[in-house]
Amino acid sequence: MAEPIAVLAIVVDLAIGWPAAVYARIGHPVGGFARLIGWAETRWNTPAASSTYRRIAGVVTLVLIVAVAIGIALAATWLARRALGPVAWIAIALLATPGLAIRSLYDHVVPVARALHANDLDTARARVAMIVGRDVASLDDAGVARAAIESLAESVCDGVVAPLFWLIIAGLPGLWAYKAINTADSLIGHREERWRAFGWAAARTDDVANFVPARIGGVLLCVAGLGGWRTMWRDAGNHASPNAGWPEAAMAGALGLKLAGPIAYDGVSVAKPYIGDGRPDATANDLRAALGIYRRACALLLVIAGGVAWAL
Repeated sequence: MAEPIAVLAIVVDLAIGWPAAVYARIGHPVGGFARLIGWAETRWNTPAASSTYRRIAGVVTLVLIVAVAIGIALAATWLARRALGPVAWIAIALLATPGLAIRSLYDHVVPVARALHANDLDTARARVAMIVGRDVASLDDAGVARAAIESLAESVCDGVVAPLFWLIIAGLPGLWAYKAINTADSLIGHREERWRAFGWAAARTDDVANFVPARIGGVLLCVAGLGGWRTMWRDAGNHASPNAGWPEAAMAGALGLKLAGPIAYDGVSVAKPYIGDGRPDATANDLRAALGIYRRACALLLVIAGGVAWAL
């Protein structure tokens, strides 16, 4: 049996996540990537530079942060194996745990559901604003529930499945290389003029890194939700992202909801196609049901990771 690194990482993340006290003292490893990206962006993504220059600078930035992530992970793995020998896998699993967001994602969505159940719309809006980028001030109960469900579903890929996929495929360096790519995409991989050229490499690389995990995530949600297959196959392509639509469409189908559609960012309305053909108004109960599907999908991942460790 191979070292059950992924299994232990999942268990530790489920049990304690990244504690607030630890975050307050030392932050999070992803914050280091963000600072490095910010440093590079300030110096190289200048408005006066040509689009070609900024695209090349974006490639260099991405290569730099991925190289740093892989280098640190390789060094940590080597040191753990040299110092701890046969039990080094435990230390490696602990070093992998911050790269997962299973507990964190759940802990961010549950307060939204509780506020909606308590008919506290202001608190629900404030809570959902912590996990979505859209305007929330005008959202009603259904809008808040739908936003939380969409964020939960999409994050199944980049917060849960993808880090585990790359951990299993390429060990600790694979996981942290993925987190570096995903962080770059979230910070600079945008279509606005400021980011279009500089963030091109980050966005395209993130698309590639999430291609398989997104589809695995969609399948997991369909299995955990006992349905949603037809909606996933039909509507996954309705999302602007080539990957995010798979888990979102799976969740929409499993819950019998219509998700996505027109949305506002910074006061600007954006016409997006709908995903799903079910009920248009999500409820607090639908959000609770989505959290239940999420829990079952994570349990399936734990079983799969255990099976992979046993088979190798």
